[in-house]
Amino acid sequence: MSLIINHNLMAMNAARNLAVSFGALAVSTRRLSSGLRVGLAADDAAGLAVRELMRADIASLNQGVRNANDAISLIQTADGALAVIDEKLIRMKELAEQAATGTYNSDQRLVIDSEYQAMASEITRIANATDFNGLALLNGNLSGTSHDGTGLQSTGKLKIHFGTANDSAEDYYYVQIDTATASALGLGTGAGATSEGYSVSTQSAAQNALEGINDAIVSKDNIRAKLGAIQNRLQNTISNLQIQSENLQAAESRISDVDVSTEMTEFVRNQILSQSAVAMLAQANALPRMALTLLGT
Repeated sequence: MSLIINHNLMAMNAARNLAVSFGALAVSTRRLSSGLRVGLAADDAAGLAVRELMRADIASLNQGVRNANDAISLIQTADGALAVIDEKLIRMKELAEQAATGTYNSDQRLVIDSEYQAMASEITRIANATDFNGLALLNGNLSGTSHDGTGLQSTGKLKIHFGTANDSAEDYYYVQIDTATASALGLGTGAGATSEGYSVSTQSAAQNALEGINDAIVSKDNIRAKLGAIQNRLQNTISNLQIQSENLQAAESRISDVDVSTEMTEFVRNQILSQSAVAMLAQANALPRMALTLLGT
């Protein structure tokens, strides 16, 4: 290489290498301080796109777990109310049994029937008053066979959404709760005079009411059994969602997070290269002075 003074090519080369090493050192510093391998799109454009999709799915799955837990709370609320209704039905069966015997007169049966009708009214009140987050559970609002969520207030059976998309086979299912009012169970004056559980004011009516109350208990138990099955299903769904979220988080971490041991090795390497480049740049800047000796100065 010629000894020239207009251009210091060795200094230019050292400066370029210093810029490269210092830039790599800055990247290692950023990665180690943030914990992210992919902090900018320039780090890994394809990896960034995949990571953001994974993050969106992870957030959706975690919200799906909360949705399923909310649904379990809703089911437990309905089941608790049905347990209270069960107590009322047992009392009504007891009253019907009492009125069915011949040792009571008509006036006494009317007194028994007044309590019987009060129990029926209380069942209806409980069914109408039981709600979760403003959603009535036992009054028939969720007993429809079809779901319509196009309006501000959805109608029909309740849709529990927990997946990341909108596939009926993977991302949601429905909770349908039949009506649990006294009239729907065939009990009390609201059920109509043709219903077996209409009244216990006469011995014959009380005997018929025994069958009607049995049917009501079976209907109530069917509602509770369906709710219990859905609760178990939701609990299994939660376990599956948590496993999916955990595995997806691990995959996202492999793309996004920095391997500290590997990156620290790169950091030290780039640090040494930067220091070497600085030292060589200083030497290269001093080399043109050798020309002065040829000029006799």
